[in-house]
Amino acid sequence: MKKITILLLLFVSACAYCQTSVKAELDSAQILIGDQAVLSLSITSSKGSSVEIPQYKAGNFLSNGVEIVEVSGDTTEISDEQQLIQRRISITAWDEGTYTIPSQTIKVGGKTYNTNQQILKVLTIEVDTLHPEQIKPAKDVMDNPFSWLEWLPLLGWIIVVGLLVVVFICLRKLLMSNKRIFSLKRAKKLLPHEKALMSIEKIKQEQQEQLVDQKTYYTQLTDTLREYLEDRFSINAMEMTSGEIVDRLMAEDDMTKIEELRELFMTADLVKFAKYSTPNNENEMYLANVAQFVEETKSEEQPQMEPSEVEMMEEERQKRRQRMIVKSLMTIVAIAVVCVIAYIVWQIYELLM
Repeated sequence: MKKITILLLLFVSACAYCQTSVKAELDSAQILIGDQAVLSLSITSSKGSSVEIPQYKAGNFLSNGVEIVEVSGDTTEISDEQQLIQRRISITAWDEGTYTIPSQTIKVGGKTYNTNQQILKVLTIEVDTLHPEQIKPAKDVMDNPFSWLEWLPLLGWIIVVGLLVVVFICLRKLLMSNKRIFSLKRAKKLLPHEKALMSIEKIKQEQQEQLVDQKTYYTQLTDTLREYLEDRFSINAMEMTSGEIVDRLMAEDDMTKIEELRELFMTADLVKFAKYSTPNNENEMYLANVAQFVEETKSEEQPQMEPSEVEMMEEERQKRRQRMIVKSLMTIVAIAVVCVIAYIVWQIYELLM
């Protein structure tokens, strides 16, 4: 039984040994001075095995005269039980001769493996000494010709700086002038007769569409007349009774119109307070009488639109706000000018260097 166990262990060890291989290969046996060759290391081992590979670093020497330029590598699965570890070492040499790359020592699963030595031959470039005239010295630094295409973007930026400076100057003049940029536009005030006629037209439209009853109709009509008398003749008609309004208008020359207004106020009082009802033609007559009274007593003088204290305060606030906006714009333009000039100076330095 012990013999069988020993044989099985030896068999397993032999299989594991067979699964492990270490190989080194040089892609080129000879190179010119300064050229590169690649030394490839391939390690095949079972998964889970510990693998110790020498640390190769760029700048170090693999052997005397053979310099390491670059190191790369990867690990690939061959099967469920095996893996392939590769290292690619780029090397070069700067002197002519034949160099021996020594054997590389690698440990796999605690066992040591050595690769074969590699020979690298480095050749120099042959010089034709029989024809020295063909050997030409190194060319001097060429002077780049001047090109406007390289300067066109800078010219565009210079124009931008000029425009920004003009904008800054205009904003400064506007700020120093102490004038408002935008004027506060006041709405046109309607004349008393214009306001009254617009109201009469609205009442007429609502009456034709039968949108209001007689009480509302006469209330609107008399209120329109009261407002007109108050605006046109400075009579406090909105606070006066119908009789007081008629007595106030008795000074007018045309007594016929006063009588028509008296009848309107009387009829309106009856409709509003005594539930009196009038025919449509009578409603239209009173509406026409009010419109005619307004037309005959209207004044074409435009009322003065003097700004109120509130409007003056609002105008002053608008003025201060606009000055702050102008100052902010000047600051932004100044910063933009400085940044663009700095960019132009940097670009000129880059072109001249």
